[in-house]
This record gives sequence, C-alpha cells and structure tokens, in this order.
Amino acid sequence: MGSREVLGQAARLASAGLLLQVLFRLITFVLNAFILRFLSKEVVGIVNVRLTLLYSTTLFLAREAFRRACLSWRAQRDWNQTLNLLWLTVPLGVFWSLFLGWVWLQLLEVPDPNVVPYYGTGVVVFGLSAVVELLGEPFWFLAQVHMFVKLKVIAESLSIILRSVITALLVLWLPHLGLYIFSLAQLFYAAVLVLCYVLYFTKLLSSPESVKQYTLPVSRIADLLPSVTGSRAFINWKEAKLTWSFFKQSFLKQILTEGERYMMTFFNVLNFGDQGVYDIVNNLGSLVARLVFQPIEESFYLFFAKVLEREKDATLQKQEDIAVTAAVVESLLKLALLAGLTITVFGFAYSQLALDIYGGTMLSSGSGPILLRSYCLYVFLLAINGITECFTFAAMSKEEVDRYNFTMLALSSSFLVLSYLLTRWCGSVGFILANCFNMGIRITQSLCFIHRYYQGSPHRPLAGLRLSPVLLGMFAVSGGITYVSEVFFCCDQGWPARLAHIAVGACCLGMTLGTAFLTETKLIHFLKTQLGVFRLPDKTT
Repeated sequence: MGSREVLGQAARLASAGLLLQVLFRLITFVLNAFILRFLSKEVVGIVNVRLTLLYSTTLFLAREAFRRACLSWRAQRDWNQTLNLLWLTVPLGVFWSLFLGWVWLQLLEVPDPNVVPYYGTGVVVFGLSAVVELLGEPFWFLAQVHMFVKLKVIAESLSIILRSVITALLVLWLPHLGLYIFSLAQLFYAAVLVLCYVLYFTKLLSSPESVKQYTLPVSRIADLLPSVTGSRAFINWKEAKLTWSFFKQSFLKQILTEGERYMMTFFNVLNFGDQGVYDIVNNLGSLVARLVFQPIEESFYLFFAKVLEREKDATLQKQEDIAVTAAVVESLLKLALLAGLTITVFGFAYSQLALDIYGGTMLSSGSGPILLRSYCLYVFLLAINGITECFTFAAMSKEEVDRYNFTMLALSSSFLVLSYLLTRWCGSVGFILANCFNMGIRITQSLCFIHRYYQGSPHRPLAGLRLSPVLLGMFAVSGGITYVSEVFFCCDQGWPARLAHIAVGACCLGMTLGTAFLTETKLIHFLKTQLGVFRLPDKTT
C-alpha cells in the first residue's frame, strides 16, 4: 500500500472518529452536567482524581508500551508472536492493579466514610475494571492495524455513554450507594468495550469472504488467543525489546500526563473538595483536546508509523513518502496552531460563562474561571505537542527513543518539583502552569527532531507554525472585543446579557474563521482533499 493510500485511510479514520466522538461526547457532556448537580465536591474529587488515577495508571503501565511497539514494528511480522506479546498485558495488568490497589488502600489518605462511603470497594472494582479492559487488547490491535474506521470509535463511545446513563440513573434513584454507583458503572464500561470488539470479530471471522476481503491474518476467533508452537519462540524478542524501550518512556510520560493528579494524591496539596473542582475544570478544558486532537494524533501516528522506517533518515527513504509526510506535518501543525489560538483567544472571555452554565455557582465562583482560562493556554500547547510528538515517536529509532527517555526523566523530575512549588505559591493554578512549562520543553524537543530529520531534504514542514499577519491581527481584535463584551454582559445580569455576549463571540469567531479561510489556502486545500475523504466508502460499513 502506497503512502498516499495510507494517508487517505488515516485521514478517513480521523474524520469519522472526530464526527462520531463529537456526537457521543456531547450526549455524555449533558449527562455529566446533570450528575454534577447531585454530588458533593468531595465525591467528585475521589472518583475523578483518586480512583480514575488508579484505573488510568494500571492501563497505561500495562499496555501503552505494547501498543506503540507493535504498531510501529516494520519487519516481517509473525502474528502469533505479536498476539502472544499483546496477551502479556493481562498478567501485567493484574500485577499493577494489585500493587497499586495496595498503595491506594494502605499508604494513601483514606476519606471520611461519612462523607465518601465505600472507598475500599471502589479501589477494588476500579482495579478489576482495568484488568477486564485489557482482555480486549489483541482485538483492539487487530482493528487498529487494519484501520477499521468506525469500530474503535463506536465501541468506546457506546461504552462511555452507557456508563454515563447508568451513573445518572443510580445517582438519581439510589444516591446513598456512594462509590458503589461509580464502581458498577466503570466495570460495566470495561465489559461493554471488550464485548463490542469480541462480537465484531466473531461475526467478521465467521465469514470466509470477509477474511479474504480484509486480508486478515487470522481465520477464526480462536487464532486470537495465546498459542505455543514448538518450532517458534513464544514472542518476538526484538519486538519485546522495543516494547521495553517504550515502557521506560511510557512510565515517564504517564508522570507528565497525570502529574497533577499524582501530586494531589500523594502529597495532599489540595483537599478532596478542591480536587473535585480542579478536575471538573480540567475535564471541561480538555474537552476539545479529547474530541479533536486525540483522534487526529492517534490516526496520523499510525500513518507515520506505516510510511516511515525507523532506522533510516529522510535521505535514505522513498522521496515520495518523505514529501507526503512533510506536507502532512506542515498542514497538521498549522491546523493545531489555528485551533489552539482560537481556543485560547475565545476561551479567556467565555470561561466564566461556560462554567456557570455547566455547573452553576459551585464552578463559576472562586478559582474556577481563572483555572479554565489558564487551561485554554495549556490546550494551545497541547495541540502543538500532539502533532509534533505524533511524528517524532513514529520516526525515532530505538536508540533515539532510549536517549529521549533521559530527557523525559529530567522533565518528570522538574515537573514534580515545579508543580509542588507553584501549587504552594498560587494554588491549583500552579498545576496548569507547571504543565505549560513542561509541554513547552517537550514541544521544543520534538521540533528540534523534526528540523534535523528533514534537514537533508528540500522539505520544511515547520513552516506550518507561521500564520499570516492579517490572521494574527484578526485574532488580536477578536480577543479585545470579546474581553470588553465579558466586562459589560457577563455573567450576573441575566440571560439576555449572556446571549448578547454569546452573539458578540459568534460574530468575532465567524470573522476569524473567514479570515483563516481566505489567508491559509494551503491548509484549506489539505482539509478538502484529505480530511474530507471520510465521504468515500467505508470498508467497515
């Protein structure tokens, strides 16, 4: 398959994923806003910070390195050995869930059972849910490699929305159950997610025509289970070594990704109520990142991993592939830059209104608005970092990955120290400022790698970070107008004033997007020709 065909499939995956995630996330967004009005800040803090951190840490340590290594393996693949390697995530997940569960129960502060009941049950069930989700890892990998466009998004979105519905109903009918509600919903989420993958492949593999049509490496569902043969090793040891390299990196990346939650959990810099408010604002601020940036990052990481060869620099690879990847990097960087600037400029003027609508005075008063405004700046950096690291991790050799681990170690240490100091100085905003600092360092590292990678070629993908002066001026004017609008119309003068503030923002946003359409013609062409290919027939429909 040529690089342009792979690009088309990756773009279609991102486009379909984006549309479906927006639909399902909006429904979940409304349900969560409803649930929020029936919970205390302390319960939100325990569930969204303490228990969710246990769940995400177990999954990340158990599977992230396996995913990256297996997706980027370019040599001749023995599918039995790769599937065997992926099944090792299950015992690894059992180990991490038991170890981390012991830490959560024995070493960390236990909340008051009168305020947050059934904490111990929540720790056990959230750890079990992580292990259940790992049972679907080989199925997820097969779907990702063969670019089944809608399966992954539908499975995850359906699981999320069912979890939210169950939580909303139980919170409304049986609020006295406390953490039992969230534990049951999380276990149900993991079971439905795995079941979606298993049922899909069971149906697909029952048809010999489908197996031939999609050129699947397995012909029956039993082939996806672990298998031992006398003539071959149980796993590919070179692939396992690459996994170990990514594991060291993923451990450090997890500290950077969830660093503020680790600080809150292990150092008690905020009480459970403040943790709840911070996490709600964090989730609201990262909504666009999850809806837009994450599907694009995941899809195009797969594209870069398929097209580029890790052990060769740009001068030794197919020049058509290098030209295509350079054009994609340039366009994605410009797209991320525009999206990040839009969120930052308009987010500053509409943070308080968004929090007031979403959670009432519990969020819109106090530190909530300044937290969300700071997070808008972080989302801007997050957008750029997602694209640069997407390319960097797909193009790095094993030795470069190992060297990068040392940089990640320094970043992890500096983040922990900086976040602790800034939190003591300026409260929960310190977490966001520390994240911004570390994200800036990571972006610099990745930009240097991209510059060196294309240095010997005529392509300069970093040109995507330059915007026209006219567009930058339009952003500045929009920021000034919306700031004045917030001063006069938001947010204690009733709904007519709020609607006027929204109308001003809509006009400014329309003018900004119109200016971008007229000045960034190269990006518009890319969006029309590549991210618009979801209109083509989908092989999973």
